[in-house]
Amino acid sequence: MTSGKVAIAKLVDEPALAPESLARLPERVVIANVSPELDGGRYPVKATAGDDLAVSCDLLTDGHDRVRAVVRHRIDGGAWSEAPLELVGNDRWSASIRLLKTGRFQFTIEAWRDPFVTWSEDARARAAANQDMTVELQVARLLAERAADDAKTEKDRSGFLGVIAAFDAAAGEGGEVASRLALMQSDATHRLFALAGPRPHAVTYQRVLDVRIERRAAAFSAWYELTPRSQSGDAARHGTFADVIGRLPYVRDMGFDVLYLTPIHPIGTTNRKGRNNSLRAEPGEPGSPYAIGSAEGGHDAIHPDLGSMEDFRTLVAAAHAHGLEIALDFAIQCSLDHPWIKEHPDWFDWRPDGSIRYAENPPKRYEDIVNVHFYGDAFPGLWIALRDVVLFWVAQGVKIFRVDNPHTKPFPFWEWLIREVQDADPDVIFLSEAFTRPKIMLHLAKIGFTQSYSYFTWRNTKQELTDYLTELMHGPGRHCMRPNFFVNTPDINPYYLQTGGRPAHRVRLVLAATLGGNYGVNSGFELCEATALPGKEEYADSEKYEIKAWDWDRADHIRDDIRFINGLRRTSLALQQFDNAVFYNAWNDNILYYGKATADKGEFLLFAVNLDPHHAQEADFEVPLWELGLPDHASIEVEDVASGNRFTWTGKVQHMRLDPYERPYVIWRLLAARRAA
Repeated sequence: MTSGKVAIAKLVDEPALAPESLARLPERVVIANVSPELDGGRYPVKATAGDDLAVSCDLLTDGHDRVRAVVRHRIDGGAWSEAPLELVGNDRWSASIRLLKTGRFQFTIEAWRDPFVTWSEDARARAAANQDMTVELQVARLLAERAADDAKTEKDRSGFLGVIAAFDAAAGEGGEVASRLALMQSDATHRLFALAGPRPHAVTYQRVLDVRIERRAAAFSAWYELTPRSQSGDAARHGTFADVIGRLPYVRDMGFDVLYLTPIHPIGTTNRKGRNNSLRAEPGEPGSPYAIGSAEGGHDAIHPDLGSMEDFRTLVAAAHAHGLEIALDFAIQCSLDHPWIKEHPDWFDWRPDGSIRYAENPPKRYEDIVNVHFYGDAFPGLWIALRDVVLFWVAQGVKIFRVDNPHTKPFPFWEWLIREVQDADPDVIFLSEAFTRPKIMLHLAKIGFTQSYSYFTWRNTKQELTDYLTELMHGPGRHCMRPNFFVNTPDINPYYLQTGGRPAHRVRLVLAATLGGNYGVNSGFELCEATALPGKEEYADSEKYEIKAWDWDRADHIRDDIRFINGLRRTSLALQQFDNAVFYNAWNDNILYYGKATADKGEFLLFAVNLDPHHAQEADFEVPLWELGLPDHASIEVEDVASGNRFTWTGKVQHMRLDPYERPYVIWRLLAARRAA
């Protein structure tokens, strides 16, 4: 026992060297639950220029000392800047950073125990309790001295010396305690310490996180898809780019801003598909534009019946003059006549009998196309060739690409290609056409795709729409997956449109355009064209396999609705956000009722849509007076946006009736609020 006591005493009297484990202690300040962060920083978060990036985290430390933290950020590898984090509550801190331009933005978080803030808050409490402040003020002066000694620049040092001089100058004045306390707790002194004060126990978050800032069209756009060869107005004549130019006013006047063209390349003749996807084409049938490649060229060539490369550049320029951007289809598949098959046979799969392997989705076989393979002898030549195809069209003025079935191509290829192209031109947008499993759709967004087709096309009921929009707005993909709500495609003629007629087309238009930041329609949707192959979600006599001539002025068109909705999208800030939809109570499962508002509630729109295209529906519904800080009995001025009529609602519960054959939707703008007398 005695020897043990002597050993303990010796350790106290003669401190030993710190064990090695004490050199690896965790930090006293903990930074946790950082947002936004995607898969531990493996993938960049997406944002658009002009957005305010909301950064938040949990900050913890032991004891009663206060913490301070900043977001350190930079763009395109430039100098680091700092933005202060503010306490929100429950140890959650946040900052908002305005993203001014496109590029690759990086941020991390630095936090520290702040002795000055700790002193200031404690001193305020002591002064309020009328305690003696003499020693507390000496501590404050000492903090300023240490800050001056540790200052990194002469300007900062001069600032702290100025505080000390002002502190000392107050010594002979009456009320010196109050003057000194006011000096040390002034906003100017706090700003000085925040910007240039010591940062004891400083810790930096373990990762630098990436944000891909893209242009506004990445998050907000209205797409109109057409097949160029069907624009002549004569089913017996192949359309040209000049014909497409003639259609630009039509598309512009409906309010679209992206004109998406199905493939414009030469089409193979071997195993060419005929009308309605028949296995053999009749003489003169044009084949599928997705069977890319012939003796005239491949993915960097133009179908000769459409025109020349100069004609295409003329179309791009004319589209821009009409306020439209051209989007091209990037489909990585080849007809059996594609030049690559002879030039690069090692880029394709061959059977043991020497025949080439058709594209397949067993048991289906697509006899008019073959797929490339991406590894083995095809690497890296094929990768580089495909990248160069995209860059070729970028050089022709195209900045938007809809990518056909990207989920059937290697993920590493897409991550590489998108990065390569966007490094060359950050304005390029890629839309993923991957109707596949949700986690794969999400992964494609993570690796770089700007936008994604979605399951919106098949979400029809109130519960389905509410659940799906909530998932997209607030689920795991909210920081990277931007859905594009296409209501139909050349391949997809939804049963809802087939059976619901004109009211169904109006319903899906309003849902897509007001719930989605990005949405699109395929040509003919505005005509309520929904003639289907029996028992299938496919269009009969699809223009994928034949040249069509449409009566663009037929009586049942909905161009007026499209023009109205797209015009509202252009002028409404609330509609130019995606994640701000809120679903409210309307006590009828056939009526979807939701609102969109700006953050300051300066603009507040309410939407009610009758999901039943066959019958009128009625419902009592709640006016969200609480969102404006109003009691349930308040009155509020309202405008019916479609008709322009104005009226007043009094009380939270109101009633609506929507007849699909009159107008299956209503849009209200809350104009002014006033409490009921």
